[in-house]
Amino acid sequence: MAKTGVVSEGDSIRLLELKKELRLLVKAILEEEDGSNSNSSSSTFVVDAIDKAKDILSTLKDVKWKKTASLRLDDASFSCPPEFRCPLSKQLMQDPVIISTGQTYDRPFIQKWLKAGHRICPITQQVLSHSLLTPNYLIREMIAQWCESRGIENPDPVGYVNEEGVTEADRDYFSSLIDKMSKSIGEQKAAAKELRLLTKRMPSFRALFGESTEAIPHLLEPLTRRRRGSLSSGCHDLHPDLQEDLITTLLNISIHDSNKKLVAETPMVITLLIDALQCGTPETRSNAAAALFTLSALDSNKVLIGKSGALKPLINLLEEGHPMGVKDAASAIFNLCIKPENKAIAVREKAVRVILKKIKNGVHVDELLAILAMLSTHQRAVDELAELDAVPCLLKIMRESSCSRNKENCIATLYTICINHRTKLRELREEERTYSTLSQLAQDGTSRAKRKANGILERLNRAMNLTHTA
Repeated sequence: MAKTGVVSEGDSIRLLELKKELRLLVKAILEEEDGSNSNSSSSTFVVDAIDKAKDILSTLKDVKWKKTASLRLDDASFSCPPEFRCPLSKQLMQDPVIISTGQTYDRPFIQKWLKAGHRICPITQQVLSHSLLTPNYLIREMIAQWCESRGIENPDPVGYVNEEGVTEADRDYFSSLIDKMSKSIGEQKAAAKELRLLTKRMPSFRALFGESTEAIPHLLEPLTRRRRGSLSSGCHDLHPDLQEDLITTLLNISIHDSNKKLVAETPMVITLLIDALQCGTPETRSNAAAALFTLSALDSNKVLIGKSGALKPLINLLEEGHPMGVKDAASAIFNLCIKPENKAIAVREKAVRVILKKIKNGVHVDELLAILAMLSTHQRAVDELAELDAVPCLLKIMRESSCSRNKENCIATLYTICINHRTKLRELREEERTYSTLSQLAQDGTSRAKRKANGILERLNRAMNLTHTA
C-alpha cells in the first residue's frame, strides 16, 4: 500500500502519459479549429477535447512546484556531506545507485560512463561483472532526511529515468528472470519483484518486452496457469503479492509507447487486468486500473478494452470507493468514454448512478463531474440524471464551488437535461429567482460555461413568454 507523501507508481506513470496526451489533444484542437469543418460533430469534438486538455493541465499544475523546488539542489551540492555527492559529477545525488563493485554513483552520470564503453569502476578500476544498477535506498533516505532538515525539496527519483540502451549482459539477466516464471513459486516471486523494480526504473527494460512476442505471455504465465486451474474467475488460487508485482510490471511496460498495442493485443492481458480489478489487493486493483488508463491512450485500445468488459469492474471499483482505486478508475473510465461506443456501455453499466452518488457524497468531485458531463451527451444518461434528481445537486455545486472547471461541467450537464426534460425548467427558474446562479455564471464563467448558461436563460425566457401569452 502506498505511503502518505510518496508518489505512487500509478501516479508517476499517469503523469508521463498525461503530458503525451496533452500534446495530441492540443494538436487535434488546433487542426480542427483551423479547418473549415464547423458541423455539430466537429464542435462537440473540439469542446470535449478542450475539456480534457483543461483537466490534464490542472493535474500538471499540481506538480509544478516540485520542479521549482528542485532548482535549490544546485546550491545544496556545495554544502552536503561528501558521501552524498556523486564521485563523477561532484553534485548532490538525486538517484543513488550501486554498481557491481559496490560503489555508489548518481544514476545518469554512471549511465553516461557506461554508455561511453567503460566497463570498469571509475573509483576502484575493477572490471564490472555486469552493468545493472541497483538503487541505494539507504543513501537515498539519508539524502532525503538531510534535504528535509534544510527545507530542500528532493525530486522524486521515479522521474529520473534511464534513457540508455541495454547491454547483452542486461538481456541475459532479463531472459533469466522471465525463465523463472515457469519455475517454483519462490523463484516466481523473486523474479516478479525484480522485474517490477527494473521496469519502474529503466525504460530500456520496458523496451525489452517489445523485442519478443513471447516475453509478456511468459511474464504472466503464473497468473494464466492459476486462472486455467480455477473453476470460476481465477481469483481463488493466487498469491496476492505475486499478482501485485506482475500487474504492476504490466503497468510499467505499458507506458512505453511502442508497447501499448502489443500489450493490449497479447492474449489474456486484458482478461488478467479485469481479474486484478475484481480480486487483487488495493494496490493491485489501483495499478490494474492505471494500466487500462495507460493502454487506452491508443484509440484502437479504447475499443478493445471497451469490448472486453473492463468498464463494469472499473465502475464497481469506483463505487466501492477505496482511496487507492477511485482516482485510477475514474481516469480510465474518462479516457475510455471518449469513444461513443464505450460511453454507451458505461451508461448501461449504471455509471451515471454510481458517479452521481459519489458526487453527492463529496468524493473526487472534480474528476467525476468531468465524466458526468461527458456521459450527459448520451440520451439514456440524460434520462437517468433527470430521474435521479441531479438538478439540485448540480446547482448546489455551482453555488458553492470556487472551481470554474466544476461549474462549467455542471452547467454543461444541466444544459443537456433542460433541453431533453422541460419539466426541469421549473427548478432552474426557482434557482435563478433565488440566487441568480445562471446569470452570475453567464457573466463570469468560462467561455463554454457562459454559452451554456445563456442557452438555459434563453429557454427560461421563452418558457415565461409562452406562459404569459397563454
